[in-house]
Amino acid sequence: MTGYANVRGSVRDGVAFTVAIKSVNHRFLDLGMRLPTNCDGLEMQIRKMLKERLRRGHVDVTLQLDRKASAEIQLNAGLLDAYMQAYRAAAKEHGVAGEPDLSAMLRISGVMSAESGVAGEEMAGLEAAVMERMGELVDGLNAVRAQEGATLAAELKASMLRLGAFGEEMAGLRNGVREGQFERLRSRLAELTQGVPVSEERLLAEAAVLAEKSDVEEEIVRLRTHVERFIAMLDEGGELGKRLDFLLQELNREANTMLSKTSGAAGANSLRITELGLEMKAEIEKAREQVQNLE
Repeated sequence: MTGYANVRGSVRDGVAFTVAIKSVNHRFLDLGMRLPTNCDGLEMQIRKMLKERLRRGHVDVTLQLDRKASAEIQLNAGLLDAYMQAYRAAAKEHGVAGEPDLSAMLRISGVMSAESGVAGEEMAGLEAAVMERMGELVDGLNAVRAQEGATLAAELKASMLRLGAFGEEMAGLRNGVREGQFERLRSRLAELTQGVPVSEERLLAEAAVLAEKSDVEEEIVRLRTHVERFIAMLDEGGELGKRLDFLLQELNREANTMLSKTSGAAGANSLRITELGLEMKAEIEKAREQVQNLE
């Protein structure tokens, strides 16, 4: 699930900081850190804490320092001198008059820099101050993720209710399908036997076999059970993503079986059952996409 939070704090010696955290969906917990130089020890502490508090997601943590005093600008005089000499040598070789533009030279990467690392004497205070605010930061992130999760759970519950309604409508159409198959079998046998009488008992036996092969009662019962379990798990909460995905696989299997069993049937009811099976598959696929974002 996606989320964002940030906190501000300060160190005793006048260094302020901002820690921001954001997450997007990911199958596993993937941590990314953007910290100033010399913060390896702090990074290890943050990683340990996040692994204890989070389970999934691509999570990025950014720490920015804000010194109240003016930043210390460093000039790489040796690099600047090398560029100057290279410019003059190239100008002389090609017969070009003029001196290098100092403003342009100072903008070359590495010639000038502002000190962004953390001095050794600052590090102990910074680590303690940042870790003191990390609990609040993760709470803020989880609050945002919880809001998104609640919205997503409501959408999934509505999806399951629609799926259940499709199943109930299909259950009501079953008898009409069997009657249509019986009449279709009677007409087909009449064509093949060309008026030769056919035993009613034999006809009923064949119709029973055909009805048994195409009956979807068991699949509807299992579908109801899976839908009820899915909704119950949403109400229970906890880590649901993988378990709900498994249930959706089972629901998709039932929908495929229903379509397979009713594909050869005739009549208006059979057509509607096929439409319901396709609508079920579409609803299940939409739910599977949503479940991928649920922790």
